[in-house]
Amino acid sequence: MQAFGSGAMTNSIADITQARTILLIGTNTTANHPVISLQIKKAVRQHGAALIVADPRRIELAEFATLFLQHEAGTDIALLNGLAHIILREGLQDEAFIAARTENYETWRAVVEEYTPERVSQITGVPVADLERAAQLYGSRKPAAIFYAMGITQHTVGHQNVLAVANLAMLTGNIGIPGGGVNPLRGQNNVQGACDVGGLPNVYPGYQSVADENVRAAMAAFYGVPQPPPVPGLTLTEMIDAAGDGRVKALYFMGENPAMSDPDSNHVRECLARAEFLVVQDIFLHETTEFADVVLPAASFAEKDGTFTNTERRIQRVRRACDPPGQARPDWQIVAEVARRLGAPGWDYADPAAIMAEIAEVTPIYRGVRYERLEDGGLQWPCPAPDHPGTPILHTVRFSRGLGRFSPVHHQPAAELPDEEYPFMLTTGRILQHWHTGTMTRRVTGLDLLAPEERVEIHPQDAAALGIADGDWIRVSSRRGTVTARAGVMRRPRPGLVFMTFHYAEALGNVLTNKALDPIAKIPEYKVCAVKVEKVAPPADL
Repeated sequence: MQAFGSGAMTNSIADITQARTILLIGTNTTANHPVISLQIKKAVRQHGAALIVADPRRIELAEFATLFLQHEAGTDIALLNGLAHIILREGLQDEAFIAARTENYETWRAVVEEYTPERVSQITGVPVADLERAAQLYGSRKPAAIFYAMGITQHTVGHQNVLAVANLAMLTGNIGIPGGGVNPLRGQNNVQGACDVGGLPNVYPGYQSVADENVRAAMAAFYGVPQPPPVPGLTLTEMIDAAGDGRVKALYFMGENPAMSDPDSNHVRECLARAEFLVVQDIFLHETTEFADVVLPAASFAEKDGTFTNTERRIQRVRRACDPPGQARPDWQIVAEVARRLGAPGWDYADPAAIMAEIAEVTPIYRGVRYERLEDGGLQWPCPAPDHPGTPILHTVRFSRGLGRFSPVHHQPAAELPDEEYPFMLTTGRILQHWHTGTMTRRVTGLDLLAPEERVEIHPQDAAALGIADGDWIRVSSRRGTVTARAGVMRRPRPGLVFMTFHYAEALGNVLTNKALDPIAKIPEYKVCAVKVEKVAPPADL
């Protein structure tokens, strides 16, 4: 099931309006993917789709929902297994799809039988009646699409969360059909493209495993180098830890600001300070460049040619609108120049089109992609041949692995849960007005006027118990650090949950977050950790 593993949408943005039911889980779509949220609203308003929103916060799309499930943060597996349990009990599963296109069904079903509505309600906090209604909607109104984002993946059980999503879609036969599918929404404009061409530590371009000897041999032959080892590399979180203890000697960041974006940021900064050699390549100076030995000025998207591959697997041309300022250059030119100065052969690309031609040679899902084919809106991979039209919907006939495998998964609590000392759960995310670490958006006067400071969302019930009013200064502390910011008293979060962003260097949510990793996907648990909240006096400089 290639797309589930690679994090790509199985379907296309254009067919969202064909869905009769849409399940959103772990995605604040209007804030993080506003274009896609417009399609979801259109599906509901103009085409009568039933919308189920599952989120610990009452996000904007909850106002458009047929049903809102406000479950406890970190209980997604229990919720999804519970919906599957009810679908099976009611006989809403797609027996023909299961028989023809899947395996391991009975083993998985035995696990799901344990997730009765009553047990799931106890774990998630969602009323039994709402669980029943959600299962009926998703199971009986086909085609049904699932959309998720980092609210599903950024957990120590992120990998298992995704498997639970895939199980539910296969159970109902909502794979390979217009208006259906499993649709992860990627968090950055070209993160899909970076992953597609090998920007992950365990795969070569096209999600070819580093453990596959045939793949390693082919890569070694193509590039004329010794066969690489079969051991996956390190993730970003692991690399920073390794730089801190001396196992990694040098770090090279491109378009990344881990001093703000990585969890437990005090620890990250300590590791960056200990790194022997650090290069940062970016369009602005930011918090990570403070630790750099060398800063290389890069061109922005509007100052270079290239491609982006978006969340629906669409490879699109990016065309330069103006020249980069000063000494800034496109990323590929900088990297190629560094490689040449290190004595590496084969870095004499004429232009981005030449790079794409090489990508096509070593990446089966991009085999048919050439610049001249991207003039009319781009191509969706897989595009395995020059005459292939691209693939709007994945898995229409078969899965990449043959049969889709049902994967039994059990609810597991987060790595860190509230206790007497830290009684609240913290979750993090973004707001519409700012992007990621604010490197670009906080330089935009209009955006900073709209959202000039961090507001820690806290439920009125919790605020009243602590004597906190909207706008009061509060201190939020975890086992890793402390942040002071203003309170935003509102009913978005569940009681017991507080929400922060990582946009504001002066009140950074990632000072608090837990760097505990999913053992398989190696993703940090940004979405849940234990904190305490206290009212404090305003800062002296106000």
